[in-house]
Amino acid sequence: MKTSSFLYLAAWGIRTILFRTRDPILGTVILTDKCNLTCRHCSVNNIASVIYPYKQIRDEMRQLYEMGVRILFFCGGETFLWKDGNLSLRDLVIEAKNMGFLIVNVVTNGTFPIDLPEADLILLSLDGDRDRHNAIRGDTYDTILYNVRHATSDNICFYMAINRINQNAVREVCRTARDTDHVRAVSLNFHTPYPDTMELALSRKEKAECCAVIVEMMEDGVPIFNLKSAFPYLIDNRFPVPCHQCVVMENGKLSICGRCIEIPGLCRKCGYFFVAEYSLLFRGNCKIIFEMLKTYPKFI
Repeated sequence: MKTSSFLYLAAWGIRTILFRTRDPILGTVILTDKCNLTCRHCSVNNIASVIYPYKQIRDEMRQLYEMGVRILFFCGGETFLWKDGNLSLRDLVIEAKNMGFLIVNVVTNGTFPIDLPEADLILLSLDGDRDRHNAIRGDTYDTILYNVRHATSDNICFYMAINRINQNAVREVCRTARDTDHVRAVSLNFHTPYPDTMELALSRKEKAECCAVIVEMMEDGVPIFNLKSAFPYLIDNRFPVPCHQCVVMENGKLSICGRCIEIPGLCRKCGYFFVAEYSLLFRGNCKIIFEMLKTYPKFI
């Protein structure tokens, strides 16, 4: 992360904590809900299979920027499917950088060749060892690891959603992140149980066991892009929701925190580690602030 970006975000965070403001700093633009996979834990893909046009995406980016957002995520569906004429995902990342966003990240399932050095971070889904990943995402594990090893830059962060199928594969994913070229870190989440995927949700005991494994991996030197001090809040789901500093834009519709906010009761079952981390950060939690200052700059 550039020093100027760090100073800007630090000053913004101090103002937010001191004055209890709810202005957003992190925004996500949904490029499409079209996806080449049908993952068992996913509830938001291939509903309409629409790829939104460049002008609309650019206007949504501009709207978020004018709201004060400076950290931008591109999500799907599958982001590498996005095209508009001769324009590709790379053009959107470059446009976002030129617009003034300080950090621009992309989320992908990793099944397409990875040539996007312009992105600050590519969050790439790896959901277990070969057998458990493939049980969730289809026969894609070997393709993903091939694409990672042949990526053109080292801006990849594995992104694991822990559920009942893969909860015993956390060590394998962490070690694969540590031992694979072009991978900067691994970031983990618990499965958020949409109504059609409730059976994949972890119990409190299972969450605690997973967090213990993650701490073990941290102590073994695995580059983990999560904050240990947030784990007790995640295990008991006792962090403030929704996180007003995060917004999502899809097809002109702005949502606070995430697309799941309209589903009654789902916020209270949120499994997104970064939501817990940001919510606690902006409430002035000292342990979170200290650990974030040590951790985040290493991986962005």
